[in-house]
Amino acid sequence: MELHEHLYVGGRWVPAATGKWIDVLDPTTAQAFARVPRAGDEDVDRAVDAAHAAQPEWAATPPAERADALRRLAGGLQRRQAELADLLVREAGIPYSLAHGHQTSFPIRMLEQQAFLIESHVLEERVGGSLVLREPVGVVAALAPWNFPLLLAINKVAPALAAGCAVILKPSEQSPLHALVLAETADQAQLPAGVFNVLTGNGPEVGRALAAHPRIAMVSFTGSTEAGRRVGSLAGATLKRVQLELGGKSANVVLDDADVELAVRTGVQQCFWNSGQSCMAWSRLLAPHALHDDIAELAAAVAREHVVGDPRDPRTLIGPMISARQAQRVRDLVGQGCDEGAVLVAGGSRRPAELGDGFFVQPTVLAGVRNDMAVARQEIFGPVLSIIPYHHGDDEAVQIANDSPYGLHGAVFSADQARALDVARRLQTGMVDINGAPLNEWAPFGGYKASGIGRELGRHGLDEYFELKSVQCRFSPTITADRRS
Repeated sequence: MELHEHLYVGGRWVPAATGKWIDVLDPTTAQAFARVPRAGDEDVDRAVDAAHAAQPEWAATPPAERADALRRLAGGLQRRQAELADLLVREAGIPYSLAHGHQTSFPIRMLEQQAFLIESHVLEERVGGSLVLREPVGVVAALAPWNFPLLLAINKVAPALAAGCAVILKPSEQSPLHALVLAETADQAQLPAGVFNVLTGNGPEVGRALAAHPRIAMVSFTGSTEAGRRVGSLAGATLKRVQLELGGKSANVVLDDADVELAVRTGVQQCFWNSGQSCMAWSRLLAPHALHDDIAELAAAVAREHVVGDPRDPRTLIGPMISARQAQRVRDLVGQGCDEGAVLVAGGSRRPAELGDGFFVQPTVLAGVRNDMAVARQEIFGPVLSIIPYHHGDDEAVQIANDSPYGLHGAVFSADQARALDVARRLQTGMVDINGAPLNEWAPFGGYKASGIGRELGRHGLDEYFELKSVQCRFSPTITADRRS
């Protein structure tokens, strides 16, 4: 078993004060293969002390120098990209093609993006007789999930560092190893001591302590809506800023004039991306009643094309769930959907025993789903697509799409761009793709309602890490040269 003995705090590798450990399981085999330190309250205090000590100097560092540090970090990750990809396959069961592509290339681009943005961002501007300043919010706790481990960590770390904030990163205890590689890379990139710290530990212990800590200025969390409510409640006690990127139950609205082949094939692939373990999955497909059966048949055929198996195999599209508990939850919800009247057209709740002891489920399509069923209300977080028929045109489709506690992502397919845009404008969701348009990494990422608070990516994501200060002057204020747009 691989033993990782140290946390990264204050620019040094230190043992956890608890003397305890966390086993890391390979979800493909259900066997532990590594062990990391289990940090506790004392370790949190040490990391907060280190970050606070580093914060003033990092905040005062010119933006161009902070940008250079981010580019050095990006270069280090690029050199270790293959190593990181293999690690993500092993610790999170991410399919090989995704781990060696988007999961590792996107974080590198985000570091480069935020380096570019901080060099061009308006940090001081005149508004009448006032000087308006953007100042770093302070020490940031970044609480990252297990499904896109490195990617979603960097979506927090990059803008926070760019803005001049010291960071304490806590990765999920289910996929912590990439964060230790990130810490090694930050150390080699010569980030000042204390500017970037990594604590491995359990969410209910370390995550809770960071969210509640009075000297943390901001907590950025990605995870389930239930956990996000707990983080927000803890952070609210000290009135710290929160950024929450939470769950989703996104609707793919297929209109009656859509290219059905494009809409269904794109929709199923998007829903099953990363083995369905994605908050932005289009897990509800809204189908015109007259097209429902044809759409269900095509969706089932596309689902059967998705190879389930060892994520190390480049042919695999559906790897294991992250844990036995999550795999069982997916299977239970599929069974509940069938009990409530949904029609199983692909997959099912049977455990694929031929794949050994790993946490595997079948890619599943349920047709004839009602929007009040559990499979249409709850975020399943697995490769399960619910097809919901609608009878009365665009207005009913919009009503069904919006009848959800979530509002993260969505899609509209139509041959009429104006009609598609009209529907997109009426969807209560933070992002909408029309006819399969790709994600724009420079545009804001985040959701409405129970899908979260705040935004990530691009300029809007960077702005989350600033406080605004207005200075009223009886004279014409001077803008510092290196703070112009």
